[in-house]
Amino acid sequence: MPSEQETPVLEVNQKLLRQLEEFGFSLARSARALHYSGNSSLEDAINWIINHENDADIDEMPLVAVNIEIESLEPDRTTEEIKMKAQELRDRARQKKEEEEKKLDREREKERIRAGKELFEAKRIAEDNERKRFIALKKAEKEEEKRAREKVLQKLEADKLERRQKLGLPSENRAGVDRSTPVVQDKMNSLPVLHMTKLDHMRECLRHLRRNYKDEDARVKMAFQTLLIYVGNVVKNPNEEKFRKIRLSNPLFQQRVGSLEGGIEFLELCGFERIEGDNFLFLPRDKVDMAALNSAGSLIRSAITNPFFGLLSG
Repeated sequence: MPSEQETPVLEVNQKLLRQLEEFGFSLARSARALHYSGNSSLEDAINWIINHENDADIDEMPLVAVNIEIESLEPDRTTEEIKMKAQELRDRARQKKEEEEKKLDREREKERIRAGKELFEAKRIAEDNERKRFIALKKAEKEEEKRAREKVLQKLEADKLERRQKLGLPSENRAGVDRSTPVVQDKMNSLPVLHMTKLDHMRECLRHLRRNYKDEDARVKMAFQTLLIYVGNVVKNPNEEKFRKIRLSNPLFQQRVGSLEGGIEFLELCGFERIEGDNFLFLPRDKVDMAALNSAGSLIRSAITNPFFGLLSG
């Protein structure tokens, strides 16, 4: 079969050329089909046309001479037979193309299912990790509430004992009280001294704020809610500078956070820095620690919802 790029002259079978033109194919398309299919048969020429129908130059008449003097090697057929054969070839080509498209669709569906499974698994893992984090946080909150209740009960018992002593009444189960006190003290003395992490400093900062304003519950709650908004805005929009910059002289900020001891310190623990002559608090984008901010948000929510928060220390 002649090469498409090396052959300088298109040689075609005259009879086959006429038949292709009778089917409605252009002269240029018919000549190219016969030449590049080797003038072997009408079927091969039509197959070539079907396979190259999207070629940009398929209907452009070549600028070289066309030799149409080659005699046909096929016996004569009637026009009806030729048309039937041509239709058969078209049907066969269409069926082949449809099968290829179906195969491609199946491959795409397989890829879509595979990608969907991977996405589902990633989502499942993320949800599982979030569920574990939530459970751990709730467990820590319950333990803190339990310790707070125990301390409140101890305080009530001590107050009760003090009142009985002032009234000159004998103490109830004095021996039990005397025995329990050193045990508690010994346990406290035996506890190891741990290095405080940033999260510990954040928790202590919130507790300190709560203790300093223990008689101003509404003001403390407003401060906690405002801090939660600042932290939450950065988590949701880390690239927005307006959520990472706070004017210290802003009246609302001063009223809700700035005027309370521990408020600005908590934001600094979250990564905010004083800039422009201490006029602003600013959190640089490259210093945004999403894990620390999420932990800070969890601590603030615990401080808001836990009625015993801040009652454990001093």
